[in-house]
Amino acid sequence: MSRKPVKPWRKPRMVHIGGRQFVSEGIHEPFWDDFYHRALTMTWPAFFSLAVSVFLLFNALFAMLYQIDPNGIANLYPHGLAGAFFFSVETLATVGYGDMHPQSVYTHIVATVEIIVGMGNIAVFTGLIFARFSRPRAKIIFGKHPVVRTIDGKQTLMMRAANTRMNLIAQASAQLHIVRMYRSPEGFQIRRIEDMKLVRSEHPIFMLSWNVMHTIDEDSPLFNATPESLEASEGALLLTIEGIDETTSQSMMARHQWAMKDVRWNHRYVDLVHRDEHGVNVIDYTVFDEVLPLEEEPGETP
Repeated sequence: MSRKPVKPWRKPRMVHIGGRQFVSEGIHEPFWDDFYHRALTMTWPAFFSLAVSVFLLFNALFAMLYQIDPNGIANLYPHGLAGAFFFSVETLATVGYGDMHPQSVYTHIVATVEIIVGMGNIAVFTGLIFARFSRPRAKIIFGKHPVVRTIDGKQTLMMRAANTRMNLIAQASAQLHIVRMYRSPEGFQIRRIEDMKLVRSEHPIFMLSWNVMHTIDEDSPLFNATPESLEASEGALLLTIEGIDETTSQSMMARHQWAMKDVRWNHRYVDLVHRDEHGVNVIDYTVFDEVLPLEEEPGETP
């Protein structure tokens, strides 16, 4: 069965799960069908480029309408389409310099239509700009590598997270899942999501860092698993942290995922906090992603 070719002007939608890229096919979503979501998720340069493009095209369209009546605008300068464009900009912005103004019924009608439609256009983009600025963003970072080490005699999976704003995130809670391929004895294959119980799933004062831990015991999805078997199952770890920002009183969420190849077995994290020569506690984010094999410090205690 031949695949339907993807049209070159349609950018394919891509997601990453466990370090593997998935490209969608067969779904056609015109840009305007989900404009609000796209306007919130695109980058700021792309958003302003879109806003400026719409503004220029809008005024160019009305400039051409004004040109239907070449004598409809008094004191038109410069003459022609350029002058009509500048008059459209002044009309849309309600600047009203007073030099150029409508002097025919047709031009008054076009100016009225432009103001009505333009007010809606400006309101939409003003609302989108406010929504983008007011949307809560969690400044939570995650370590590049989860580690597996022994704590209190039990093998433990550990992931590091930190609140780089260093303000209080109240009622912070974490959820950990593993996503991997599962094949039943009958040959049925599905990508299954399994819950992973955490040693502590809540953090009352998440201000600095948080070591999220999962004990690998008989109830763990990782029990008796090996790095090779987990990679073969296309496994991925998904950690979600939610909480309420004390500054804005808004709910926020941060999410991160790791492929199983990112897990470092029998490793430990480099300590973030140390005391300087004046006895001040210093948190050093330059070593946030660094891990060390446990064999390098045989005398270390968990």
